[in-house]
Amino acid sequence: MGKAAENKQIKLEALFKSAYDLFLSQGIAKTSIHDIVQNAGVAKGTFYLYFKDKYEVRDRLVSKTAGKLFLAAHKELQKTEISSFEDKIIFIVDYVIGKLENNKPILQFIYKNLSWGVFRQAVTRNEADSDFNGLDYFQELIQENTSLRLRSPETMLFLIMELASSACYSTILENEPVSFQELKPDLYNAIRAIIRNHVISDATT
Repeated sequence: MGKAAENKQIKLEALFKSAYDLFLSQGIAKTSIHDIVQNAGVAKGTFYLYFKDKYEVRDRLVSKTAGKLFLAAHKELQKTEISSFEDKIIFIVDYVIGKLENNKPILQFIYKNLSWGVFRQAVTRNEADSDFNGLDYFQELIQENTSLRLRSPETMLFLIMELASSACYSTILENEPVSFQELKPDLYNAIRAIIRNHVISDATT
């Protein structure tokens, strides 16, 4: 990386960090672009070299944060001997939720701003590691089990994401209707049911 490219990356990361700190501490609505650039120590014009507005910063931050969690879960999964597709998905969900359970401000930030489009961006354009494509990885997990055939795998992933994010938000942050630890067995059974509902069996072919 040349000096000019390195300087650009430094400024970009400074803007990301500034926005992230401000979004967590005072919320997106109360954070202005002026606040972000002042906190980052860069000119306002520099902001517009990278972002259209603060909402693009938000989306890319959610993508960046979710991408880091997904990549970390993938690396931890590689250290295990888990072989079944179901168990791998449960491991990844459990790892990510465990990290969010220990950092409630990040859970609140991600949940409030996570849409399917942003999540899809998080796993396809992972700013934490440009060489890691989460959806490709998800397809590889399916293909590793040659006997496993799924209908609408992306729809299945969407349902799992919506269920897991909503459930952990309510139980971790609000302790409703039960604690997360109490909910966990039912949540993971529900995720397994979603997966099994998308499995194409020989009887249906």
